Amino acid sequence: MTTSIAGLQVLEAQCEWTAADVADEAGWTEVLSDAELTELDASLRHALKKSSDVLELGRDDFPLPTLAPRLERIVTELIDGRGFVRLRGIDRAAYTQEEMELLYWGIGMHLGLPWAQNKYGHLLGDVTDQAKRIDDPTARGNELGGIALPFHCDGSDLVGLMCLENGRAGGLSAVANSVLIHNRLVRERPELAAALYDEFPYDFRGEQAEGQQPFYRVPVFTQWDGRLFVRCIPPYIWASQRHPDAPRLTDSQQEALRVVVEMAEDPAHHVLMELLPGDIQFINNYHVLHGRTAYEDDAASGRVRHLKRLWLETTALPSRPPYFANHRTHWNANRTASHLKVGSH
Repeated sequence: MTTSIAGLQVLEAQCEWTAADVADEAGWTEVLSDAELTELDASLRHALKKSSDVLELGRDDFPLPTLAPRLERIVTELIDGRGFVRLRGIDRAAYTQEEMELLYWGIGMHLGLPWAQNKYGHLLGDVTDQAKRIDDPTARGNELGGIALPFHCDGSDLVGLMCLENGRAGGLSAVANSVLIHNRLVRERPELAAALYDEFPYDFRGEQAEGQQPFYRVPVFTQWDGRLFVRCIPPYIWASQRHPDAPRLTDSQQEALRVVVEMAEDPAHHVLMELLPGDIQFINNYHVLHGRTAYEDDAASGRVRHLKRLWLETTALPSRPPYFANHRTHWNANRTASHLKVGSH
């Protein structure tokens, strides 16, 4: 159901939530049963008979006759409901890093198809301190250690994070509901909502194809077939202005972007989530903004925060805007998987 307001529309209101609505962690934590964990382990052993390389393994190599229907229901919740979930129950101590990566890959392949995350073609990526500095114009969030990350979107339909190690302190995952932000702006500040439907420039972080512009242009808000699609990466939008040929942000665009950030940062509009070793988070990239709190590592004891990341293309969306399709760009030229070893792993 949509409601017309000043030429704009409230979209997918059933997907709106506030922090109070999701205060009970049990509502968004899917605890895997002993039977499902046994099935996962069996699927891992089955896949290993074929290969230990995730790039050679697909959904059919991880048979999950009991768990697969539950994962399908989770995808429905991601697309048409709350937009985020935490899976809990995998015993991190029972598996090597390689086995954890394979388990994670197998679950992910039941949710969607892998999507390249960077110029290296990483289909399986890492979120950990990679000794990049915040003032490095090529640094991306998954490479920055210690600091908090502001609310943002990634570049796919679904985003998955699996915790291998959660560090010594901090590093809580933060999720905010971008559907609520959109609809509140449509209802209360339609002029700002309208500005966010215009194209915004985004810095490519030096990962554009050779000879191409160092920025790309995508609206923050898009309405498509009655659905809302959001792409909002404020640091990359602001960073685009370092390029002389990038479009200048208008006053209304700058104000609208600041208001989106303020709304996401409002404690009434987001929830903090602890990811323990073995936990897996999936979010709908178009309906949920995500970030993290600052954290501390302890390299001496091996407590170094390390998450594995998947970007996934879901078949649950009947259609999407062309600029959100999983284009076979130069990022896809090499299908690779990152296997960084950090801390005690």
